[in-house]
Amino acid sequence: MDLAVEYDNRARVPDYPAIVAGWARRSAAMRADVAAADLGVPYGGSPRQTLDILWPDPSRRAPVVLFFHGGYWQRGHPRNASFIARGCLAHGVAVAVAGYDLAPDVTLSAILGQARAAALCLARLVRRRLVACGHSAGAHLAAALVCTPWPEQFPGAPADLVPAGVGLSGVYDVEPLVATPLNRALKLTTQEARRLSPSAWPVPPGRIFDTVVGTDESPAFLRQSRSLADIWATQGAATRYAEMPAANHFTVLDPLADPESAVVRRLVELARGITL
Repeated sequence: MDLAVEYDNRARVPDYPAIVAGWARRSAAMRADVAAADLGVPYGGSPRQTLDILWPDPSRRAPVVLFFHGGYWQRGHPRNASFIARGCLAHGVAVAVAGYDLAPDVTLSAILGQARAAALCLARLVRRRLVACGHSAGAHLAAALVCTPWPEQFPGAPADLVPAGVGLSGVYDVEPLVATPLNRALKLTTQEARRLSPSAWPVPPGRIFDTVVGTDESPAFLRQSRSLADIWATQGAATRYAEMPAANHFTVLDPLADPESAVVRRLVELARGITL
């Protein structure tokens, strides 16, 4: 298997620039239409460490999904992901889109630390436990939050700060990327890649995680999602694996903007099921 080919999503989807441009337009429209929003809420010291919290109504008391964008931890912008909130907002569930610094300016380990800081900050602001969701590299961060032993790393944090999540087209085993051009920016050793792979972590009790992947994606991405669901299930996590028909690595995000889609219904179910 040629790993460089397997993980080159831009080459597999030649019209990706038009898709990403569409995300930006739809996201701007979403932010203009939302009932209430807290934009650019800082959770860290750099300009990218911010949260855009989109609310279904001005009361700001809704359950919350925390979303991380993709881009192999080295590209993408949270403002281009606002459009994904439309589905959850229609059901009374808020969505917070997190930004984070990018490689090569920071390491993947630092990005993971920022994702945890974003979750801690958001949970304190909204006074709720969270559902994590992410796309591609963002799905890696969502899985990492679900698998984080919160009290061990952050004394006083609840063990179930992020008890559930949904990953779309995720990279949960980072090691294969070491042998690809993507590692020029990530600068990962094999040992570091293994350490930062949620697929290799112990899963705390009671965790829930769904993996979703498009049927038009590479075998490597199909395997990443199925493997994580299988591995975590052996540790007692409640996992689901689903393939989205006729979706590629970029169009797999479209159902998040559809209030009637299966993935939105699942996120709403998970968000409503979390106690305060």
